[in-house]
Amino acid sequence: MDLEKHPAAPAAAAPSELRASDADRDRIAQRLADALAEGRLNSEEHSERLDSLYELKTVGELEVLVRDLPAPGAGHSSPAAYEAGASAAPGGYTDNVVAVCSSSARKGRWRPGAHTRAVSVMGDITIDLTEAVFEQQVTEINVTCVLGNVEVLVPENVTLRGYGSGVLGNFEVRGEGRGETDPQAPVVIVRGFALLGNIEARPKLGARLVDLARKLRKRLDG
Repeated sequence: MDLEKHPAAPAAAAPSELRASDADRDRIAQRLADALAEGRLNSEEHSERLDSLYELKTVGELEVLVRDLPAPGAGHSSPAAYEAGASAAPGGYTDNVVAVCSSSARKGRWRPGAHTRAVSVMGDITIDLTEAVFEQQVTEINVTCVLGNVEVLVPENVTLRGYGSGVLGNFEVRGEGRGETDPQAPVVIVRGFALLGNIEARPKLGARLVDLARKLRKRLDG
């Protein structure tokens, strides 16, 4: 008796042969931006790889763009993380905000982590802390901006500090020194590097955290 013949099922593609998704491209773009900020790539090399990022089709082809760069979490920190006597962020970043040819925002009633990383590549990012719930006294935001725009807003009664630079771009922190009258007030530190982009941090006029210092003192005193 003849057995019914069935066509063989197609073999599953290897992970490196899978078609790349938008999330895959965002992940590679973030690693390239980190490498630029750390000085591992110069602006020309970064631009060439970024152009290729949107032409390549598979995950394996994307990985070729970063095969000579440290893997995420390999313990290599940006020099900016040590600027002005700062220590490395313990435990890494607790929040990542990425915008690649798009926009992203953190705002409203939210709890920022102690360490946030923002990466903008031809995108817009807004980090609005005016209604945020601070669960630590020092909140650090590390920004890499390439051909994009990043804005950080803080309440008037929060101490704001900034350390950064720009190459054919702008890094600006306004209103530094506010909140210094109360040593228990939260401190927001913005560190950044802008290449052909704009990073701006400033207090939002009229926005205040009510009874902020008193609440913090009470919590610290137990």
